Amino acid sequence: MQSGDKKLMRVLKGEAVEQPPIWLMRQAGRYLPEYKKTRAEAGSFLDLCFTPELAEEVTLQPIRRFGFDAAILFADILLIPKAMGVNVWFVEGEGPRLSWDGGAVDPGAVRPTDEIDETLSPVYETVSRLSKSLPEEVALIGFAGAPWTVATYMVAGRGTPDQGPARQMMYAQPETFMALIDKIADATIHYLDMQIQAGAEAIKLFDSWAGVLGPYDFEKYCTAPARRIAQTLRAKHPNVPMIGFPRGAGAMYSDFARDAEVDAVAIDTQVPLEWIRNAVGGLPVQGNLDPILMTLEDGPLVDRTRQILDAMRGYPHIFNLGHGITPNGRIENVHTLIETVRS
Repeated sequence: MQSGDKKLMRVLKGEAVEQPPIWLMRQAGRYLPEYKKTRAEAGSFLDLCFTPELAEEVTLQPIRRFGFDAAILFADILLIPKAMGVNVWFVEGEGPRLSWDGGAVDPGAVRPTDEIDETLSPVYETVSRLSKSLPEEVALIGFAGAPWTVATYMVAGRGTPDQGPARQMMYAQPETFMALIDKIADATIHYLDMQIQAGAEAIKLFDSWAGVLGPYDFEKYCTAPARRIAQTLRAKHPNVPMIGFPRGAGAMYSDFARDAEVDAVAIDTQVPLEWIRNAVGGLPVQGNLDPILMTLEDGPLVDRTRQILDAMRGYPHIFNLGHGITPNGRIENVHTLIETVRS
């Protein structure tokens, strides 16, 4: 099957299909017993990301079990700062930690873009392996964290409730902070370019903390970097679409869709679908089922799924959650969700 004939790719090109393609953010993860087994075999989360045969395996696991229409590369948004020379590790049960040699955030101290492949080459190998091992009807999505979101972790050293440390630096040291954003954008462009060369058919840019930006800063730190990444990659790979996900953008989804020059917009759980159809100028939309519904033994999962399907009928739509499936997601609910979408 040619890449452009796959259901996900057809929708990303603007086609409204009768049964929308479905995949889930974090579909390879801790709700699956086979993932837990492979994760234990790897020894650490970063070892799992950087061992191609294991990263390939966990990417394939939800495809084997559920038959999703797309697979997304198993990796992490913080592989970019690690490749740039920032110390990155994960604390079990708590999440990521980052630190700079010397202590202070210094954009001038990061490795140049032409040196990041020393760290990231195993990721490209994983993409290459997946391009050969996935079922022919399943599209392969590569991804990266957006510069703003990656920068928030690089400044704070961890996730925080409102990413206040990055916002403080953004206001107090605007030139230094913008230099960091630019360095991350350079690395992200190269990283995604290499994923595409290795076989990724579409790419996604995760800006998980876009929602903490006010309207005056959203364009500068969220939309503009996404636009630069999209323009640069489209010039090299015109047939590879890019999905933008400025989580929490609210009314600014409209501005992002108009100005970021992405090919599709992923939306969170807070955005009314009837509004988004008009707000994004006809761009394909991905989302936005509440992930909490995947955790309930009894709940309105089927009804909410049908409401989304009805709201997006006749529109280019990719069925997904408004954010990632959580470790307590129920496997039975994933089967129910897929059956409902395809029935």
